[in-house]
Parts: sequence; C-alpha cells; structure tokens
Amino acid sequence: MNKLIVFIALTMSLMSYAQTTDDRAYLVKVGDRAPDFSMKLTNGKTTKLSDLKGKVVMLQFTASWCSVCRKEMPFIERDIWQKHKANPNFTLMAIDRDEPLETVLKFTKSIPITYPIGLDPKADIFALYAQREAGITRNVIIDKNGKIVILTRLYDEAEFKKMTEEIDGLLK
Repeated sequence: MNKLIVFIALTMSLMSYAQTTDDRAYLVKVGDRAPDFSMKLTNGKTTKLSDLKGKVVMLQFTASWCSVCRKEMPFIERDIWQKHKANPNFTLMAIDRDEPLETVLKFTKSIPITYPIGLDPKADIFALYAQREAGITRNVIIDKNGKIVILTRLYDEAEFKKMTEEIDGLLK
C-alpha cells in the first residue's frame, strides 16, 4: 500500500513538472478571444485584427534571425498561403518581431514568401500573445468569431499537419 501511495505521489509530481516544463510561454489559450492590435505592413498599409472578424486568420510570429522560422515559412507559403490566398474568408499575416523594415524586406525575399508581413518594432503585439522574452516561431489560428483555435510553437511536422487540417476545416 505504501508503495502505491509513493507511486501515485511521484506520478502526480512528475505530471505537474511536465506541465510546467512544457509551457510554451503563451499568455493566451485556445478558446480565448484573440487580443486586438493594429500593425503596419511592409507595403505601408495598416491593418487591425478586429477588422478581420468573419475570416479565419493565421498569425505567424517570426524574425529574420530565427532559423526555425526560416525552415517553417516555405511550408506555410506552399501548404497554407498558396492554397487559401484567393479565399476571401482567409487571412494570413506574418508578424516580424522587433526588426526594422529594411531587414524584414531582405528577409522575405531570401525565403521567399509572398504572404503579407507586418512590423512589430517593440514586440508589443507579440507580448499580447506570449511572454515578451519567449521565443518564436509561433502560429496562432483564429476562427471567424475571433476565438483562438490553435497555438503552435516551433516547427513540428505533425503539429503543422494538424494546423493545416484545422484551417481547411474552418474554411469549409
């Protein structure tokens, strides 16, 4: 009996530890309303998230120095953007964390990507979604009602596939 109690206590302790070490440093969670923001795009236009209500929105937090971002972005371009860019019910925006326009323009040409990218000069938009010091790449999928349905971190093929399937499903 004592061994069982010790086993249960140890298991619960390990589960608690796993939950804290698996924390992706998000400040939001699935089911939350996506925090609103305004952002200047590299083409000079300004967009506001709340103006996109009624659309499925994908936000991709990125930066030129992020090697994982560079790995993931061609898949986003091919498997999500090229597939859905003509759909009026879908919007994809990359949000470049804390870099000047010139750096962001060089970055997007080097990948290359054709989806819109905006500037987050002080990482204030990022800080609405995740702890300011947390890492990127991150994707946030928002449904037509403005609710978060998926949060990803880094690039994992299985998670990316699930995300693309979720976007496809939301757009049906």
